[in-house]
Amino acid sequence: MTEEYRSDFRREGPRRVGQVKEVTSLANPIVKDIKALSDKKTREETGTFMAEGLKLVIDALELGWKIRTLVYAKAAKGKPLVEQVATKTVANGGLVLEVSEKVLSSITRRDNPQMVVGIFESRWTRLSDIRPENGQTFVALDRVRDPGNLGTIIRTADAAGASGVILVGECTDPFSLETVRATMGSIFATPLIRASVEEFLSWQKHAGAEIVATHLAGSVDYRTVDYSKKPVVILMGNEQSGLPENLAKSATRLVRIPQQGLADSLNLAVATAVMLFEARRHLLKI
Repeated sequence: MTEEYRSDFRREGPRRVGQVKEVTSLANPIVKDIKALSDKKTREETGTFMAEGLKLVIDALELGWKIRTLVYAKAAKGKPLVEQVATKTVANGGLVLEVSEKVLSSITRRDNPQMVVGIFESRWTRLSDIRPENGQTFVALDRVRDPGNLGTIIRTADAAGASGVILVGECTDPFSLETVRATMGSIFATPLIRASVEEFLSWQKHAGAEIVATHLAGSVDYRTVDYSKKPVVILMGNEQSGLPENLAKSATRLVRIPQQGLADSLNLAVATAVMLFEARRHLLKI
C-alpha cells in the first residue's frame, strides 16, 4: 500500500480532510490499495473490508459503521442517494472516488459491478463481552470454510433474530468479498465474535447457556428440545468433518435433524437455518 493510504487506513495520526477524486486509471495507487483488500492479510493489516451496493453502504452508515472510502461509477453521479452518501463520507473525513466502469469492474472483480462500493472498518465483538441472557440465541461455527456458507449463515442469523455468530478455530474470513456478498448486508447487523477452541470451551463453562450441537451421534430430535428455558448457543460443525470430540463433549445437548431419502446430511447453512428457526419458534411462544 502507499504510505499515505496505509496511514489513513490504520488511523495513524490525524485524519486527513475528506476529499473527492476522479480516477480513471487502473494503475492509480489508491485503486491498487483497494484491490489489495481481496487478500485476507491486507484486510487484517488495515482493519478494513469492501462492501458492494448502495443499499448496503446506506445500511452500514445508518448502523454506525465507519466508512473510509466511497467508490462510485460516473454513471451514478448526481443520483440523490449517492450524493447524500458521498457528502456524509466527506463530512466524516473519508475519501470519495468517482471512477470509470473499467476501474469499478477491476475493484469488484465483476463484469457488471454494483455502481457503489464502500470500504469500511472491520468490527469484532470480544467473546469475554458476551454474557448470554434468556431469550438470546447465538450460533457457534467450528472451522467453517466455505465463504458462501458463512455469509448465508450470518444472513440467516440476522433474519432469525440471533444475537451473534461465534467463529471457533480457523474459520473463513467473514470480511472477504465473497462472504460479505452472501450476507446481503446482514454483516452490518450481526455481531461477530472469534475465538480459539480453548477460549470457546472456557467461555461456555461459565456462560450459563444451553449448548445445543448437531451431531451424527445425537439421540435427541432437535424439535424436542426446549430452547426457551435458557439462552441458547447452537453449535455447528465443520462442513466436511463435523464437530471434533472435544466440542461435542462440551455440548449440553447433542441433537439430530431427522432425514429421509438418500441424503445422509444437510448443507451446513441449511442445517443451521433449521436450528435457528426452531429456536425462534420456541421463543415466540414465550
